[in-house]
Amino acid sequence: MNIAANDNRYREILLTPIRVCAGYRPAFGTSRGEEEITLDAFNRLFGSDPLYSWLGLDSPLMYAAHKAAGGMTSIYRQVGIGCERLVRAVIQDSLSLDDEEVRWGYDSVRSDGKNQRLTLDARIDGDHLGKDANRRLTEWLARASERVNQHRDTKGAVFEVRQGYKSADAKRQNADLRFGLAAYDEEYLPVILVISTQVSGVVIERYRQNKLLVLTGSNSDDDTKSTYAFFESVVGYSLSDFFERNTAAIRAEVTGVLEALLRPA
Repeated sequence: MNIAANDNRYREILLTPIRVCAGYRPAFGTSRGEEEITLDAFNRLFGSDPLYSWLGLDSPLMYAAHKAAGGMTSIYRQVGIGCERLVRAVIQDSLSLDDEEVRWGYDSVRSDGKNQRLTLDARIDGDHLGKDANRRLTEWLARASERVNQHRDTKGAVFEVRQGYKSADAKRQNADLRFGLAAYDEEYLPVILVISTQVSGVVIERYRQNKLLVLTGSNSDDDTKSTYAFFESVVGYSLSDFFERNTAAIRAEVTGVLEALLRPA
């Protein structure tokens, strides 16, 4: 395995969505819909509003504040997309899976009664693995089943990947619980795989009570708790080492994006 070449590829997978954030412009909720507004357009929009003009809100600083606030949301979203793609690529490469083998989905009924196909971020199925990888997966599944107090047979695991999970949004929680039921119906262990430690304890506890395994980006050696320990013991790849090796390059790019978001123009 060429570590440098893989690092370059994985780094690009992670950073490509984040770079999009540098060009973020706020929309300001005008009748123009979701159209992004430049600083010049903002000056005209707020400068023509008597109240905002009187208050001094037609200031480049106000535009920068809006840009930074919306950009922050955009960064978290794009980091999530980058992490999802990174995890899938590492699992696929390390376990020699093809595009079909690494993906899994299930059918669900929308609120309007129509059927929809929902696709999860990654799958590891023992039937797709070599002998050693299958053994690692089987042993981990036994430990993970004990962790969630679920003793039915499972042939693999399916993953919903998040960069963090601080939201307590009920709609998202209910969707995740439905995913868990669908996974067990097909003999898979449902896993919420979080890359950071930024999680809502209340939400995570609810998931665990409903037999979903939750892995977070902690430094624990327990591969039924830590995303990084799981990657080392089951996937056979050190995700933490990847980030350590590439911290300088990744931080430089993300800092550039943040600086762009904090500039008014």
